Amino acid sequence: MVDYEQLHLYSPVISDDILESVFDEALRSLVKKEPRPEIDARFYPYAGLSSTIRLRNGRVHARVSDILVGSPRDVLFALACILVAKLYRLKTPKVHERTYRQHTLDPSVLDASHDTRRKRGYKLTTSSRGQVYDLAELFKELNGRYFAGKLEQPLLSWSQRRTRRVLGHHDHVHRAIVISSTLDNPRIPRLVVEYVLYHEMLHVKHPLRVMSGRTIYHGRAFREEERRFERFEEALKWLEKIASPVRSKIRRRRRLF
Repeated sequence: MVDYEQLHLYSPVISDDILESVFDEALRSLVKKEPRPEIDARFYPYAGLSSTIRLRNGRVHARVSDILVGSPRDVLFALACILVAKLYRLKTPKVHERTYRQHTLDPSVLDASHDTRRKRGYKLTTSSRGQVYDLAELFKELNGRYFAGKLEQPLLSWSQRRTRRVLGHHDHVHRAIVISSTLDNPRIPRLVVEYVLYHEMLHVKHPLRVMSGRTIYHGRAFREEERRFERFEEALKWLEKIASPVRSKIRRRRRLF
């Protein structure tokens, strides 16, 4: 279990019984139809701030990340309203979204979330060496070309699945960069793989920041350095080609409804 006192979270600690009363209050405030289902709400040791809700056999089962055990009641009520609204496909009041988001961006909560992800979670990775491109080799070249060789190399891996919507991501918690195996293809020019990897390397150099309740992933310095990539515009055009089949498929699906 996480040492919440050490993490300077809020007190007093809220029990599962009180959590159930919070969810019951949220259910009564959002769902007017009776009879309402019974509530089974508990804190659960997720690897992060995940929380879930489902309806089974006429009973609502809610599981809330135990990182939030010491959170203020209004924060838990806001989360309960968000989850109940999602379960019943209702619109969540903006005030609840703001309340919960502001709490999760608190430095102590962020630190607790990152800590539990490191301890309880894991990263699905393969290898940096693909069938066509070697990410470790590309990282070394880009590091020397754009970062004077000063960027510390994280874990590098090709994704297990071929994805087109997300071609790369940087996980700062597990210190890893994963590139979509869709790009490990002889038909994909080297410059495309280099650009996607370079973009994720910029995330290593420019970590996310929280400002005025907003999470900044791509700040001004990030964007300026991104445009330094040689053949930047050409790389973007290639990414549009790669993503276009996915966008067309999404548009076709939307026309079906």
